[in-house]
Amino acid sequence: MLKRRITLKDVAAQAGVTYQTVSKVINGHTHVLPATEARIRAASLALGYKPNHSARSLRAQRSRMIGYSWVPTRPEQVNHILDLFLTSMVEEAEAASYHLLPFPFDQDVSAYRELIDSGRVDAFVLSSVNYGDLRARFLQEQAYPFVAFGRSEAGQDFPYVDIDGADGLRQATEHLLGLGHQRIAALAWPVGSRVGDDRLSGYLVTVTAAGLPARPDLIARGEGTFQFGLEATARWLDLPLNQRPTALVALNDSLAIGALHALQRQGLRPGTDLAVVGFDDTPTAQYLWPPLSSVRQPIRAAGQLCVGILVALLEGRAPADAQVVLKPELIVRSSSSRRVT
Repeated sequence: MLKRRITLKDVAAQAGVTYQTVSKVINGHTHVLPATEARIRAASLALGYKPNHSARSLRAQRSRMIGYSWVPTRPEQVNHILDLFLTSMVEEAEAASYHLLPFPFDQDVSAYRELIDSGRVDAFVLSSVNYGDLRARFLQEQAYPFVAFGRSEAGQDFPYVDIDGADGLRQATEHLLGLGHQRIAALAWPVGSRVGDDRLSGYLVTVTAAGLPARPDLIARGEGTFQFGLEATARWLDLPLNQRPTALVALNDSLAIGALHALQRQGLRPGTDLAVVGFDDTPTAQYLWPPLSSVRQPIRAAGQLCVGILVALLEGRAPADAQVVLKPELIVRSSSSRRVT
């Protein structure tokens, strides 16, 4: 059986420091207390750590390429948020004389290992970050530069830019409460989605803080598609009038648009018979009838910050902030502007 290669993370655990500190000490890029450096050197020697000189040599050649993986959009769908994010990253990278190398998303690390070993990229931007993200762990162990668009669970310390989805759902739910709604439903994503759980938590906390029960029968979990939004809303509309929701929040605009169609198919009026708020504020939201209230993400700023942090790390500069959480903004339109009477 092949012996497992000792990594920077192993040395860091032995020495009681972060893997970034180990990397910088071994590569001579930082000054630490003599006692700390002595612990790192002793741990490295005790474990038999050997730096990967070939990988370091490849990095020194600088491809000026940034790898980015994304979840491909289905042919029948359009992902405006991805378009905005990619455009902002490309512009920011080109301004710093870097380029983006996109490749299809995969939680398996083999593509990342190949790109590192071949020297084709200098760093990565990770998207679709979830709990226990294997890619983040792998890149940390390799001490390879990356920035994540999104956070993982607490305890994973790496550079990231994220949007406060919980705050977005808080704004949406407080808006509906302020209009007098008491039965507010939520169209949510499946259990286990880090982004989905974050957004839904904003709804749950806000409803509970208002003294209302968080009713499981008013939370529908499924894929974030038009069809699921339509079907789940239709089931709620079949409830007796005194039991069905008077408003709902959706974790994306596709779900919310499905809800609008469910209402219209039953001859009901969105915004009057059921208030609807989406999330993403896609470009079409303002042109629907009625226009859709939605939580707008600062997606261009997120893309610019991801690349800005990464370029600073690559150029040996400390970024102003390596962990940034941006606030979204609720845009109120006719789908949720009517007060309950």
